[in-house]
Amino acid sequence: MRKAAEKEGLTVDYLVDNGYPTGTCAVVITGHNRSLVANLSAAEQYKESKHLDLPEKWKIIETVKYYYIGGFFLTVSCDAILKIARHAAESNKPFMSNLSATFLCKVLPFKEAMSKVAPYWDVIFGNESEAEAFAVSENWKTNDLKEIVLKIAQLPKVNTKRPRVVIITQGSQPTIVAFQETGKVMEIPTLPIDAKDIVDTNGAGDSFVGGFLSQYVNGKSIEESVKVGHWLANIIIQRNGSSLPEEKLVYPGSDS
Repeated sequence: MRKAAEKEGLTVDYLVDNGYPTGTCAVVITGHNRSLVANLSAAEQYKESKHLDLPEKWKIIETVKYYYIGGFFLTVSCDAILKIARHAAESNKPFMSNLSATFLCKVLPFKEAMSKVAPYWDVIFGNESEAEAFAVSENWKTNDLKEIVLKIAQLPKVNTKRPRVVIITQGSQPTIVAFQETGKVMEIPTLPIDAKDIVDTNGAGDSFVGGFLSQYVNGKSIEESVKVGHWLANIIIQRNGSSLPEEKLVYPGSDS
């Protein structure tokens, strides 16, 4: 993983625990659908005292300009997330996260952790099932997805200098984006694709976020960033596994 990340120009700093094996995940693909069964193993052993709290590690956090933490980390160390989220808010730097899975909204310890982190969300991603599960967990009496997305955007927020943006994908259906500041909800169409060209949807959500972030951190608009997210997810679902083509990917009409 380290080699693959560094090959793409990423700087990585993992906590290595030699007492546990690397986590594994079984992926069952049925048609265009997939189910995951994960064994987190070493990832469940994360302790911020052995990593995040070390001065040389925290120095990395301080130099970062954008923060994105997947929702699955809520099951491991909410305290670590909150330390970074508070720093982001105090420094007025974007803090982004992901609903990641419906069980995080349904299982009490993880829901409590999510509720602690939610006030720090500047940008929050998810899919329609996760947004609907979140609405149920909040006891919102609605199944109107646009209304749910806007209600998530309007949740209380710590850093009021950065109005929240909520981005919810719906597979092949348009992505719904809600803006806390204006109360506006917009739909951004996905790229068309023939069903026969879909090979494997595993990794589509993460690819969407990756495509989005590649543009957002370079100052592009939310709408432009979502479109690049759609483009990258469209490429991923036409391949086996979460893999990218060997050749450099260049978004049409862009030099990056």
